[in-house]
Amino acid sequence: MEKIFEKYDVSTIEVRDPSLRNYICLATATHSHGRHTKRQFGKRFVSIVERLANKLMRGGTGEKALGKVIRTQGSMQGKKTKAIKIVQDAFALIEQKTKKNPVQVLVEALENSAPREDFTRVSYGGVSYQVAVDVSAQRRLDMALRNITLAAIIGAFDEKRTLAEALANEIELAAKNDVNNSFAIKKKDETERMARSAR
Repeated sequence: MEKIFEKYDVSTIEVRDPSLRNYICLATATHSHGRHTKRQFGKRFVSIVERLANKLMRGGTGEKALGKVIRTQGSMQGKKTKAIKIVQDAFALIEQKTKKNPVQVLVEALENSAPREDFTRVSYGGVSYQVAVDVSAQRRLDMALRNITLAAIIGAFDEKRTLAEALANEIELAAKNDVNNSFAIKKKDETERMARSAR
């Protein structure tokens, strides 16, 4: 039986959110070499662990997040092996702390931090206003992954802890649905609150 990082069994992983079930791929390969890029909805066949690593490879936000302008100076851009190693180290920390399968903890974190409702700007008769819209399952997953990795980058920026420690911490907090300390859960609540006010 194949395992992620030859350690974590995926056969016992349970995805409770029915809309995300078709989009959370539990393949054991952590590098697809971009085979999915030209297929519509191809991302759903990429391992969720690889997608997490892909989201870590960003060149900073270039905008203020929690009062800081985060710039990574390209230290992670294109360095897939480095990103996968960070995810592997984060998983080891999660397993050590929670005594659970870290892939299951990641799935729970994604389910908790994926917003169900968003808002968009609509122009009608020269007047722009915001309307609430439902979020597709694929976009929900993308937003959850983006917020978790952004929280990790912010958490390790100018701090003493490593990116792996910050990522492990954010995944654990999101899995517990910690509204006070998890950046991803706060962003989800903020998005849904703004969508409610735009109804």
